[in-house]
Amino acid sequence: MIKVKTFTQKLEIMKTITELKALDLEVNLFIESEKVKRVISASDTTTTNDKGMTMGIIRVLTYEV
Repeated sequence: MIKVKTFTQKLEIMKTITELKALDLEVNLFIESEKVKRVISASDTTTTNDKGMTMGIIRVLTYEV
Protein backbone atom coordinates (compact mmCIF):
# COMPACT_ATOMS: atom_id res chain seq x y z
CA MET A 1 0.00 0.00 0.00
CA ILE A 2 1.33 3.44 -0.91
CA LYS A 3 0.99 6.20 1.70
CA VAL A 4 2.02 9.83 2.18
CA LYS A 5 3.32 11.43 5.41
CA THR A 6 4.06 15.10 6.02
CA PHE A 7 6.65 16.41 8.49
CA THR A 8 7.22 20.05 9.47
CA GLN A 9 10.03 21.93 11.16
CA LYS A 10 10.25 25.56 12.25
CA LEU A 11 13.49 27.22 11.13
CA GLU A 12 15.29 29.88 13.17
CA ILE A 13 18.16 32.09 12.05
CA MET A 14 21.59 30.52 12.71
CA LYS A 15 20.07 27.19 13.81
CA THR A 16 19.08 25.76 10.43
CA ILE A 17 21.67 22.97 10.26
CA THR A 18 20.59 21.63 13.66
CA GLU A 19 16.92 21.86 12.71
CA LEU A 20 17.47 20.06 9.39
CA LYS A 21 19.35 17.29 11.20
CA ALA A 22 16.42 16.99 13.63
CA LEU A 23 13.99 16.75 10.71
CA ASP A 24 16.15 14.07 9.05
CA LEU A 25 16.22 12.12 12.31
CA GLU A 26 12.43 12.34 12.68
CA VAL A 27 11.89 11.06 9.15
CA ASN A 28 14.44 8.25 9.55
CA LEU A 29 12.86 7.16 12.84
CA PHE A 30 9.44 7.15 11.15
CA ILE A 31 10.77 5.00 8.29
CA GLU A 32 12.25 2.54 10.77
CA SER A 33 9.30 2.40 13.17
CA GLU A 34 6.70 2.02 10.41
CA LYS A 35 8.78 -0.64 8.65
CA VAL A 36 8.71 1.25 5.36
CA LYS A 37 9.62 -1.11 2.52
CA ARG A 38 10.36 1.52 -0.11
CA VAL A 39 10.56 5.29 -0.24
CA ILE A 40 9.00 6.43 -3.51
CA SER A 41 9.75 10.11 -3.14
CA ALA A 42 10.74 12.76 -0.63
CA SER A 43 10.41 16.46 -1.27
CA ASP A 44 10.99 19.63 0.72
CA THR A 45 9.40 23.02 0.41
CA THR A 46 9.79 26.10 2.56
CA THR A 47 7.17 28.28 4.18
CA THR A 48 7.57 32.04 4.39
CA ASN A 49 6.22 34.83 6.54
CA ASP A 50 4.47 37.97 5.32
CA LYS A 51 7.88 39.56 4.55
CA GLY A 52 9.00 36.65 2.37
CA MET A 53 11.51 35.32 4.90
CA THR A 54 11.83 31.54 5.23
CA MET A 55 10.38 30.40 8.53
CA GLY A 56 9.80 26.68 8.14
CA ILE A 57 10.16 23.59 6.04
CA ILE A 58 7.68 20.93 5.01
CA ARG A 59 8.92 17.47 3.98
CA VAL A 60 6.53 15.12 2.21
CA LEU A 61 7.40 11.43 2.09
CA THR A 62 5.65 9.02 -0.25
CA TYR A 63 6.33 5.43 0.75
CA GLU A 64 5.23 1.82 0.52
CA VAL A 65 4.54 -0.47 3.47
